[in-house]
Amino acid sequence: MELSFVRFCCVLLSFIAGLVAGLEITSTGSTSIEKASGESVKLDCQFTLAPQDSGPLDIEWSLLSSDNRNEDKVVILYSGDRAYENYYDPMKGRVHFNAADPKNGDASIVLTGLRSADSGTYQCKVKKAPGIRSRKMLLIVMVKPTKPRCYIEGLTHEGKDITLKCISKEGTNPLRYNWDRITGSNILPASTFEDPVTGTLNVKNASASASGTYRCTARNRVGTDDCTLQLKVAPPPNTAGIIAGSIIGVLLFLLIIAIILFCCCRARHRKKYEKEICNEIREDVPPPKSRVSTARSFTVGSQRSSLGSMSPSNLHEYALKPQYDKIPSSEEFERPPSHAPLPPPSGARMAVPNLSRMGAIPVMIPAQNRDGSIV
Repeated sequence: MELSFVRFCCVLLSFIAGLVAGLEITSTGSTSIEKASGESVKLDCQFTLAPQDSGPLDIEWSLLSSDNRNEDKVVILYSGDRAYENYYDPMKGRVHFNAADPKNGDASIVLTGLRSADSGTYQCKVKKAPGIRSRKMLLIVMVKPTKPRCYIEGLTHEGKDITLKCISKEGTNPLRYNWDRITGSNILPASTFEDPVTGTLNVKNASASASGTYRCTARNRVGTDDCTLQLKVAPPPNTAGIIAGSIIGVLLFLLIIAIILFCCCRARHRKKYEKEICNEIREDVPPPKSRVSTARSFTVGSQRSSLGSMSPSNLHEYALKPQYDKIPSSEEFERPPSHAPLPPPSGARMAVPNLSRMGAIPVMIPAQNRDGSIV
């Protein structure tokens, strides 16, 4: 009984060993490849079949997802003695089987025109019932550093700290920068400090001996590029002269502003003065002609007094003098003295005793000058 059981175990192990010795992937190259963008790469996947592998042959290349929540993307497929090379749109026209007939044992593929998005882990899976085998390869597509830009920060004067900078806008990390001087002794000054990660070169307490042409080289594992710049360390400027010039310039600027303000104020004052003069001229009109009304009232009053003091016999004589019968108009009143009416003749006046005997009341009449004003 024990012998039979041992024999059964041996047969079972032999059968399992036969299955294991069936389909095998024989590629033994590196499973990690680094390539530059734009280049081509071959992902190797060689296999062998055993007589017991009698099923249909299926070859599948897929780009494994870095996140378990996303599905793997099938890149190229061979099934039913037919290759499906345009299966994955982002790699359409850029991925092919290396062999014209992969069933002969070559499942390798070729990727052309590499892009940074092509980076990832690829899996080659070969199926032929009852055997199935797979192989994984890591592809890293690196971008070559673009031409870096070199520039200087800080004043290039003696005794100052000068910083030379170098930066490449594109390039797959890790990027490294290296500075060297290509003129003179081709050796960096002893007072310099270089940072290969940031691409800076600090020159402490620069002197004239630090002048020259410097070159910066940016590199990674797939390419290099460089740039150059000219450094000229000059003597320090005349600080006192600069300060004096600055002060003079500020004073001139303030003087110009003061002149402009003075001119503006003067023009404003002149405009205001002209406006006031104009208003005074407009308001200087003749006053009301009060003398006319005064003369009229006086003439009327004097005439009434004269008429009241005259007897009926003298009224007829007074009525004969038309120049004293009406109130002079304003035009007649303003007429020059040469045109003023003459006073009545002395003979027409009545004596005061005669008027008293007639019952008249003596009235004192104010004297007048030639233009009719009361004296």
